[in-house]
Amino acid sequence: MTRFNVALAVIVIGLGLLLFNHGEDRILGMANDDFGRVVYLVPIAVLLSAGIWASRRAVGETLRNLLIWLLIILGLATAYVYRREASDVGNRLLAGLVPGHAFVVTSEGGDEVILHKLLNGHFEADASINGQRIAMLVDTGASMLTLSRQDAERVGLIPENLTYSMTVMTANGRAQAAPVELAEVAIGPIVRRNVAAMVAEDGKLDQSLLGMSFLETLGSMQMQTDELRLRD
Repeated sequence: MTRFNVALAVIVIGLGLLLFNHGEDRILGMANDDFGRVVYLVPIAVLLSAGIWASRRAVGETLRNLLIWLLIILGLATAYVYRREASDVGNRLLAGLVPGHAFVVTSEGGDEVILHKLLNGHFEADASINGQRIAMLVDTGASMLTLSRQDAERVGLIPENLTYSMTVMTANGRAQAAPVELAEVAIGPIVRRNVAAMVAEDGKLDQSLLGMSFLETLGSMQMQTDELRLRD
């Protein structure tokens, strides 16, 4: 490998480190901004020395290699500069394709979770309850977060030991439910602890419901066409 290719490889590696290490404050003991400046100074040195290297080989081959490396550098630099925008686009696309996947927007006002409407007209959220992922139907008509028997078992509750003292209406008719308290409920970055909830008796609830005992703790909840926005 020539010195020319070695220098350009250093540029590519440096930009790669910036791209994949943007969550850290320092790279190789240097602040990210300082490290980026060093990486961007290398192409200047390469361009200044290109004339010297060109005398050792065909001009056409040198220019072709230079163009290829510059395109690689430009691509990595563009990816690094627009990494946050690209991440947002990817998350929004994933939220539209995967039911329940939350697209998170962070601003000075706090975190906002965006859910996309399903084909059946409902909104579904992938919630984390006591560390377990549970697909839940957003239901403002439900006074409390309500778990099906199966989901209750998944989050560590023992349905047989609960007292079914509450009467509720479900899609399958009137049912009995047991009051419980969930240690932690999270949707994306929105986290609530000690959330009041219910467990429906076996066979009476097809899908767990994200009810008002969680939703009423939010800063705001806004529906916009095919999106539901939950703000912390």
